[in-house]
Parts: sequence; C-alpha cells; structure tokens
Amino acid sequence: MSAVKYDLIVIGSGPSGQRAAVAASKMKKRVAVVEARSVVGGVCVNTGTIPSKTMREAVLHLSGYNYRSIYGMGYRVKDKITMADLAFRVQAVIRSEVDVTEAQLSRNGIDVVHGIARFVGPHEIRVEGPQTDTTLEADRIILAVGTRPATAAKVPVNGRSIVNSDQILDLEALPRSLIVVGGGVIGVEYACMFAVLGVRVTLIEKRDRLLEFADREIIEALSYHLRDMRMILRLGEEVESVEELYLGTVVANLASNKRVSGDALLFAVGRQGNVDDLNLAAAGLESDSRGRITVDEHFRTKVEHIFAVGDVVGFPSLASVSMEQGRIAAARAFDDHSATSNPNFYPYGIYTIPEISFIGKTEEQLTAEDVPYEVGLAYYRETARGQIRGDTTGRLKLIFHRDTLKVLGIHIIGEEASELIHIGQAVMVLGGTMQYFIDNVFNYPTLAECYKVAAFNGLGRLHRYQAE
Repeated sequence: MSAVKYDLIVIGSGPSGQRAAVAASKMKKRVAVVEARSVVGGVCVNTGTIPSKTMREAVLHLSGYNYRSIYGMGYRVKDKITMADLAFRVQAVIRSEVDVTEAQLSRNGIDVVHGIARFVGPHEIRVEGPQTDTTLEADRIILAVGTRPATAAKVPVNGRSIVNSDQILDLEALPRSLIVVGGGVIGVEYACMFAVLGVRVTLIEKRDRLLEFADREIIEALSYHLRDMRMILRLGEEVESVEELYLGTVVANLASNKRVSGDALLFAVGRQGNVDDLNLAAAGLESDSRGRITVDEHFRTKVEHIFAVGDVVGFPSLASVSMEQGRIAAARAFDDHSATSNPNFYPYGIYTIPEISFIGKTEEQLTAEDVPYEVGLAYYRETARGQIRGDTTGRLKLIFHRDTLKVLGIHIIGEEASELIHIGQAVMVLGGTMQYFIDNVFNYPTLAECYKVAAFNGLGRLHRYQAE
C-alpha cells in the first residue's frame, strides 16, 4: 500500500501542534495532524491546562473563597462540594474546547488521523489505531507529542488513593487530607485548590523554596497564603517511599525519617516526553532520559526536515509559549523567516490561589547581573477595586532601571494577575518607561490602577534617594 503524501505531518494536536498545522495551511500547504487520542486537543485540553484551570474556577465559585473577606469565613455557595461537582464543569469545558479545535482544523482543510504514530523512515510515519492503519509521507515533520506525568518506583501510583495529575479528577470522593509530592507549578496549583475546599494539605518539596524560577518576594507572599490556608509545607524534604495501609490511609516516608499520612496522595514531580512509541531511531533522532528532544532556536532537530515544539522540548512548558513555538516552527519549515517571537517578553501565568503572573527579570537576576534597579509596589487594598472585589492581599511589583526608568520586570500576585500582566507586557515590548504609567489614565475603579500606584511609589522612592 503506497503512502499518502503531504507537505507537512504534525504529530500531536495540542496547542503547539494545532498552531503549527494551521500556520502551514495558511501557506497553502497540505497538512495532516496525527492524534493518538480519539479526540483532538492533546494534554492541554483533555488532562492538563484546561481541566485544571476549570477546576480552579469551580473551586473558587463553589467555595465562595473570593468573597470570604466580605461575607465572613463561613460563606460558601455550596456546603458539601463533591468531586462530581468539580468534574461536571470540567467535562463541559473540555467538550466545548474539543469542538472548537476540531472546527478550526476542519475549517483550514487539515486532515486529522487518529492513531499511534511511529517513524518507519525519516519521511514516513506509520499510523495504527482502532480505525486506522496507514502510512503517511511528508517532506517536513513537526513533533508536538507533549508529555505525561513522570513515574517513580518509590511512588506506586494506583489511580485510586495514589494518583498523578491526569487522574486527580477521578478520585471517588473529596479526601479529608491530601499529601502533594512536588512543589512545582502543577503540585502547587492543585494543593491550593484542595486547601480552599477545606482539605488538610501537606506539600512536600525537596527544594528549599517553591517555584524557584519566580521572584522570591512573590513566592514568600504565596507561601504565607498557603500556610494561612492551614497547608503544611515540608520544604527541603524528600520522599523515600509511599505505602497504602489496609484502612485506605496513604503514608509517605521521608528521608528525614518523618512519616506523613493522608487519605490520598498526589504525585506531581516532573513530566516525561511522549516519545516511547515514536521509534525515533528510524528517523535518526533520540531523546534524553526525560523524553525531551533537543532543538535549535528555530525548533529544528538535528535532522534538518524534522522539528519539535511544545512540552517535549522542555522549559518553559507553557501552553501559550507552545503555540508560538508551533507557529514559528511551521514558518521555518517552509523557509519563512518573517515570523518572529522574543522569549524575553513571554509572560508566565501560574494559577495558584492567589494567582501569580510575571514577565521580565526578577530582583535576584538583576542583582546577579549588577543592574542598578529600583522597585515600585502597589497593593490591591490601596485600590477601590481591590476593596470591592474583597481581594485585599494582592500586590503588583514593578522593577525598573534607576537611570533610564525602563521597565525590567513585573511581578503580580492576586486575582486577575494573568490578565493584568499584559498591560505591562505591552509597555516593555515597546520599550516604555515608568513615565507611561504616570502620564496615562486608567479606568476607575480597576485593578489596573495598581500600575499607576506602583509607578508613583517607585519613582517617589528613587527621587527621595536622589534628594539625599
């Protein structure tokens, strides 16, 4: 049977694969997307970003968390929240997102083939599935296969009381106590959600601080909020083994000889590239021990016509960044160098409770680089909108150059942080200074006013120093 020929084959239909396929179709190329699942959307839509952020929204709504400072700590929209309540909203959003993705691929004339893909040659892909058994051939191939939760022999994930992030919504009941192993983005986000629901959470992280890539002051503020929600943080601790006792209790044995027990355990330590079935060797490729594929600045692998994008290439593993990687890889695959993107201006959104978002440099980075900087701070409680919303704990931090007043970094903790960051992002990308925030009018009352408050705070501090 002869192979079906395309200009481009994209393996994976998550954010990076979807954007790559659409970008190539806009260049009048014949494109096929191979998806292992029976539905499109990849990890992002089906088990990762969309489910977790939808669950977060359901948690905030049903628990009444955002309005407790107004109506009292006992305020709740629903008294007895169940896992079914959370799953109901999640499944509705997933169905909608799958429909949107399918419509977009169809509208752009992209063929979608469902099945497991594996290389049989540098240009040939064999696809096998319940309703598919075919060979595809293309001049160019983009790998957008994503990742899956990493495993460890010392943590026997059983999908019942010991789960990974893909299985968290499958818990039969809301546990009274939960152990979270891993203080990265996924672990901290889920730990926050369960803590807001009243679950007693113990978070175990082998590093001495959470989210090391974020600004220290912001993470200190987050850690304060987590402890205020009665979460126990076991930092600098490592899990040696996990066991399930006969009564259903899960125990994590730590290297320091401590024992932590709970009704359930979430293992959220890293992710592994989905490359096992690809037969990379047939294409002249290999991956590292974590299933990651090495690429250059154009997302080209060591095999010239094969590109890799998204989580499978490693940090930062953000859906937003993956979309850009897919778009750029498709352009480079067909020698279009007009598509550009600057990683220095990628924003980060971390959907903890409270939310965190940032862009640019941290104080630690600027100090290491001997850059003269100053800081301007604004607290949500200083704005009318913060009082109206009941979010009096959020803050916005502007870091700027002492001499040029150019904005070097923006760090926000509080609700709407991931939305607010884009105001500052535009100013940074366009080379703006702190004077922009001083000279321009912000709607009142809004959280965006924090930019003006922080600018006055920072420049006031700078002028005081100069006067002295």
